[in-house]
Amino acid sequence: MTSWTEELTRARLHVVSGKGGTGKTTIAAALALALATGGRRVLLIEVEGRQGIAQLFDRAPLPYSEERIASAPGGGEVHALAIDAEAALLEYLAMFYNLGFAGRTLRKMGAIEFATTLAPGLRDVLLTGKVKECVNRTGKDGRHLYDAVVLDAPPTGRVVKFLDVTKAMADLAKVGPIKGQSDGVVRLLHSGDTAVHLVALLEEMPVRETLDAVSELDGADLRPGAVLVNRVHPARLPARSVPVAAEGRVDSSRVLAGLKAAGLDLDEFTLEGLVDETVEHAIRVQSQQQAMDLLSESDLPTLELPELTDGVDVAALYELAEVLVAAGVR
Repeated sequence: MTSWTEELTRARLHVVSGKGGTGKTTIAAALALALATGGRRVLLIEVEGRQGIAQLFDRAPLPYSEERIASAPGGGEVHALAIDAEAALLEYLAMFYNLGFAGRTLRKMGAIEFATTLAPGLRDVLLTGKVKECVNRTGKDGRHLYDAVVLDAPPTGRVVKFLDVTKAMADLAKVGPIKGQSDGVVRLLHSGDTAVHLVALLEEMPVRETLDAVSELDGADLRPGAVLVNRVHPARLPARSVPVAAEGRVDSSRVLAGLKAAGLDLDEFTLEGLVDETVEHAIRVQSQQQAMDLLSESDLPTLELPELTDGVDVAALYELAEVLVAAGVR
């Protein structure tokens, strides 16, 4: 496992993506807790309308407002926001065009749904625009309100399109508030303030999709951050024993002798099951190593997170955050 870099520490927007089923939302939440450790204030944002953050923290569905959802070691705070595209559009109209009342009228008429259906990219423009506003917002003292923002982004298959949709809008709008807002979003997402982290599993399809996403991000001039490898099974065999055991060559008599020396006397049936489990474990460890070797082609910092045997709950999120902090996340 490699470590978090100084370059990533300087980022203020941490975008988390990954193939569906890799645990993207869980890792985004754990990353937010890790970044908040030591007294920092972090905002965790979701944009897919699934209320995944609320479920993870065992809370009621989040409203369209920033809610404090967790404390971090050292006095840090994690706040959360579930961005709703319709609410973001009303906010946008009120902010730039003083159309607060008219915006509410538009909502009643169904015009907002019509607009986002007519221009599907508009939804993503609104979402990324709100993210940018959260990242750049300052308090009365002139300091940023949040030390870092973590975005639970769409899966890798569409994350580049999601992040870069505003660039097309900036090209279309030549003047006015839309132009200024679009340019601001593009500058943030294509700057050193933003890092796009990819969640992967040590399996062939997630690894391949992760590598494809790295290439796509590079091609769009978006900065890949770290690869966060989820659900890693620990190796319980000496490295030299793994290839042999994976081929099924386990000496049952030596295993039995070792168990007896430890004071364990197993019957033949139990011993046979133990040997089968050893072979399966070795095959899994070998497969994981091959996947890790393939991931190394990305040339990105790679952090490993363990398989959580008791499932994912709030305590598990803190456990994962501790692993990230130990890897240098701050």
